[in-house]
Amino acid sequence: MGRHAGWIAASAELANSSEDTLVHKILLPEVQLNKDAFLDGIQNDVKNYGYSVVVASEGLKNNDGNLYAASDSKDSFGHTQLGGLAPKLAQLIHNELKLKYHWSVSDYLQRSARHLASKTDLDQAFAVGVHAVKLALSGETGVMPIIKRVSNNPYKWEIGTGDLKDIANLEKTLPKEYISECGFRITSEGKQYLSPLIQGENYPEFLNGVPKYEQLDLFLSD
Repeated sequence: MGRHAGWIAASAELANSSEDTLVHKILLPEVQLNKDAFLDGIQNDVKNYGYSVVVASEGLKNNDGNLYAASDSKDSFGHTQLGGLAPKLAQLIHNELKLKYHWSVSDYLQRSARHLASKTDLDQAFAVGVHAVKLALSGETGVMPIIKRVSNNPYKWEIGTGDLKDIANLEKTLPKEYISECGFRITSEGKQYLSPLIQGENYPEFLNGVPKYEQLDLFLSD
């Protein structure tokens, strides 16, 4: 997910703290992959920690600016379909460093894990939905709800309206100041932006050990 914008991969930095480094390398679309620096970093991680955890964005690019993992298929917008990055990186590490590896793709887990969604995320999602309905009922077209950040600390936000022509089929990439000098980590400024988005817990009701979700009566409108 994310294509050429590394926001989701960057959020892995939030697992790290001053006491523990749990994610050692973050590969972003905004930073072209330097294989030598990457492999040297993996080697150092294994030496210092005994292992290395790498989080990679699907839109990762080579030094020549081309996608590191891409298929010949196109999506409905004509964009190149991305996939196969994790096994390709794992094979690179194995071939060059002779290290054992395990790779996984979060895929639908990151789309469907409502039971782990933050209260902030849920509050914003609900507010965006309410505003969208209000826009539709008022006859507005060519617009969509947007979340406008008012302040970081304390975290304050509000819902606004944006023109689709300024948003649709465009990408908002990570600012350079959010990416560390080495290119493999996120800066404290980046963490300050991301951190408020995961604050608060709001667990759903559970039934027999699994989340209980209400069934919706859905129908196609005329």
